[in-house]
Amino acid sequence: MSPSRLAEILGTEGPVVAMVHFPGLPGRPRHDASGGMDRIVDAVGRDVVALQEVGADALLFCNEGDIPYQLRTGPEIPAAMAAVIGQLRADVIVPFGVNVLWDPIASLALARATGARFVREVFTGVYETDLGLIEPRIGDSAAYREAIGAADVALFDNVAPEFGSPLGRRSVADRARSAEFLGMDAVLVSGSSAGAAVDRSDLLQAKEAVSDIPVIANTGVQAETVAETLAVADGVIVGTALKRDGVTWNPVDPARAKRFLDAARSGRAAPVSQPGRQV
Repeated sequence: MSPSRLAEILGTEGPVVAMVHFPGLPGRPRHDASGGMDRIVDAVGRDVVALQEVGADALLFCNEGDIPYQLRTGPEIPAAMAAVIGQLRADVIVPFGVNVLWDPIASLALARATGARFVREVFTGVYETDLGLIEPRIGDSAAYREAIGAADVALFDNVAPEFGSPLGRRSVADRARSAEFLGMDAVLVSGSSAGAAVDRSDLLQAKEAVSDIPVIANTGVQAETVAETLAVADGVIVGTALKRDGVTWNPVDPARAKRFLDAARSGRAAPVSQPGRQV
């Protein structure tokens, strides 16, 4: 999947994929039982409207409020997310993806149920993290995708997951190269935590390692840095920078989101003089 193929899925070269963060879902510590599912639908729906109004190229629905995250979720998590997305589906006018932290099987099931075009997950490698050992077993995920009829759902593989580090000594370049060989549709590179900037050298390593799949900056991109990031990366995923006061758990701030999207459009129009997206 080349960057032009990424444009086929998300509608543009150098896409800005805006996060839609769910509040805590049923069964998780931050769930508001008194507000119930109606509160979740309202919060998610407001962010969807705000992000689309400022021109986000795509959306990524994620259970961000479910901290501390699980490596395998119960069925209640993708079921609740599917119910919310289903209620809002008619209002979603841009391509979208899904991410159930940190469960690739649940993410694929959610994508199949909702019509998502892509899934963001850790699909390859083994990582020690604050949440435990992430060992996704890509063969099992790929077989499950085929079994449920989701072969057209693109796999966006986070090869530098937040809150963790790889076991062994393989570099970002090695992991990106392997992800491409194993059939991933895009490689994501993250900072040390949600909202933390990606190391530019990691992006460059990943870009130079792969030949036919895009590389996306997954965390920490700001309005002030999106243009220079898009000079290297094929796209960006952004959440915290679009929120009120730059706080992950706050609602989307339309003014901040518009400033970010305006800067991204300017960055897409600028010539590229180093490895990265070609214009």
